[in-house]
Amino acid sequence: MHLAYPAVLSALLFCTGLYGVLARRNAILVLMSVELMLNAVNLNLVSFDVWLSRAAKETLHSGQALTLFTIAIAAAEIGIGLAIVLAVYRNRGTSDIDKLRDTAEGPETEGPDTPAAEKAEATA
Repeated sequence: MHLAYPAVLSALLFCTGLYGVLARRNAILVLMSVELMLNAVNLNLVSFDVWLSRAAKETLHSGQALTLFTIAIAAAEIGIGLAIVLAVYRNRGTSDIDKLRDTAEGPETEGPDTPAAEKAEATA
């Protein structure tokens, strides 16, 4: 089998995952898209490992070993990610990423719309 077939499939999977990360608002769907991107990388690692092992006399299968590490990292990532998403959903009632932006951005104490009296109270 040619190397082009798994490489094209991997590129399509990666682009689909990238679109899912950029376009989705649900945090669980974003995590699933990241998993899809990691699986595309795994497919590339294994296909290039098989292709290179045919050319070399020694077969170390380092691509397949890296794939096992990637799968382990992906399992840990999805476990921690789902735990965080469930905790945020319990506290906020939504897993919409756009509605969760206020958790990263604190309330502004000073701004162009803040009156002078409120600025004085904020500094005192």
